[in-house]
Amino acid sequence: MQVTFLGTSGAIPTVQRNTSGIFVNRDGDYLLFDCGEGTQRQMMRYGTGFGIDHVFLTHLHGDHVLGIPGLLQTFDFNDREEPVAIHTPAGTRGNVTQLIESTGTTPSYPVRVNEVSAGDTVLDREEYEVRAVETDHRCIAVGYVLAEDDRKGEFDREKAEEELGIPPGPKYSKLHRGEPVEHDGRTVQPEEVVGPPRPGRTFVYTGDTLPTQSVVDASEGADLLVHDATFAEDRRDRAQATAHSTAKDAAEVARQAGVRSLALTHVSTRYAGQADTLAAEAREAFDGEVILAEDGLERHVQFPDSE
Repeated sequence: MQVTFLGTSGAIPTVQRNTSGIFVNRDGDYLLFDCGEGTQRQMMRYGTGFGIDHVFLTHLHGDHVLGIPGLLQTFDFNDREEPVAIHTPAGTRGNVTQLIESTGTTPSYPVRVNEVSAGDTVLDREEYEVRAVETDHRCIAVGYVLAEDDRKGEFDREKAEEELGIPPGPKYSKLHRGEPVEHDGRTVQPEEVVGPPRPGRTFVYTGDTLPTQSVVDASEGADLLVHDATFAEDRRDRAQATAHSTAKDAAEVARQAGVRSLALTHVSTRYAGQADTLAAEAREAFDGEVILAEDGLERHVQFPDSE
């Protein structure tokens, strides 16, 4: 799972930071979370490609959605035929449709706008799912959790071959799939040579939000939590007034959830050239890895048992 930060600024883009956008390559499935102005250029700049079929919007503030018309138009210029699904918080379908049609043109390929609510399974794949999670912002908003299914347990080839005398071949595959096999006059059960299921990876993206228990619960044990960290503690009052989090707030969520890595994003322009302050304050509250997200940062999300 490769996460590319396309835009990490707050409401206003800067020379160093574009508005919100995160590209996730989950083993060849390309997913886009939020699509601020200029996102398509960031996709070209950082080499993610345009092969996305699903766009997940956290809310409809301009810095999270104004890149949609341009991106869809580029798809059209590239003769796209495959459908695109845009997932948006419940009650906002009409707004997204108006945004798509704002240029007076309609894409020549199918575009489906799907409303989602907290708790919904938004995308259900064979090996993972994307769920919507409740957040707390100044408008209708959700966050998203990409959670992989458990993986098969490790296959003990040495035991299978040396202790049980099973030669390499189709029986190994059947056992690893959880099917018993007959060998030397007895039935060999999968659990004799296959370890317990191993956890998959979990990625969480909050969008803009105050710190909330719902995000803590949804992020429990996550491998990467990307959390709103618009302000430092010097602007805590402003964070409360605008329904954003401070870096310390984000770190406290990460600590309570027991995540492995925390990435701070949606950095206010007030901290241009001083964003390290956010990381420093977060590290005081969270002992795990703290990443100050920057445009173009690529993060490979490891399996929990890879270390």
